[in-house]
Amino acid sequence: MTNQPTSEDDTRLLERIAQFENMTTADPDNEMAFFSLGNAYLKANRAAEAASSFERVTVLNPDMSKAWQLAGEAMIAAGLEDKAVHHLESGHEIAVAKGDLMVRDAIVNALESIGRTAPEASDAAKAAAQEASASGTFTCRRTGKLGTAMDAPPFKGAVGAWIGENISSETWNDWIGQGTKVINELRLDFSREEDQETYDRHMLEFLGIDDDLLESLRGGN
Repeated sequence: MTNQPTSEDDTRLLERIAQFENMTTADPDNEMAFFSLGNAYLKANRAAEAASSFERVTVLNPDMSKAWQLAGEAMIAAGLEDKAVHHLESGHEIAVAKGDLMVRDAIVNALESIGRTAPEASDAAKAAAQEASASGTFTCRRTGKLGTAMDAPPFKGAVGAWIGENISSETWNDWIGQGTKVINELRLDFSREEDQETYDRHMLEFLGIDDDLLESLRGGN
C-alpha cells in the first residue's frame, strides 16, 4: 500500500517517485533513473521497493558500490536480512577494489547493525585498489567506473567542489542530458525559485548526494 501525502513535501516526493517510475518504465536500462527512484522510495519509507530498485542498479552496473550498499540497507529495513548480507558483502568487496572508503565504512556499519562482521577483502580487491591508486586513474564515485576527472568544479561552493573531486566528466555529462529531460518534462522555469530547487534536488539524487552528505558539505561552508 502506498503512503498517502500528508504535507506539501510528501506530495512533492510522490510526484518525484512517479516521475522516476515513468523514466524507468520508458528506459529499463537507465541505471541512473533506477538509482534515483530507489532514493525516492527510501525517503518515502518504502524499503522493499527501494531495495528492488537498487538491486536493479547492481545488475545494470555491478561496479557501483553505492548501489550495493543502499540495496543492502533497504533490505535490512524491509526485513530481508539474509539477502541484505549477500548484497552488503558483495558491495564491500567492490568498494575496497575501487578505493571507495566511505561506502566501505557504511557497509561495515550496516553489517554490524544486524550482528554481522564484514568479510576480509580478497587479495584481488586489495591489489586492484593499490593498482588504481598507483596509476592515478580516476574512478567516479557515482558509478564506480573509470572516467575522466573534471578540469574544474561545475559550479561554486562546497557541493560543486565535491562534484568536481568525485564525479567524472562522463557522469556529469549524463546528468546534463538527464537534467534537460527533467526541465522539459516538468516544464521548469528557472526564474522561479521553487523550480530551481526542484532541478537541484533531481541533480543531487542523480549524483548520489544524500541528505547526510549534503548536510556535511553545507556545514563546511
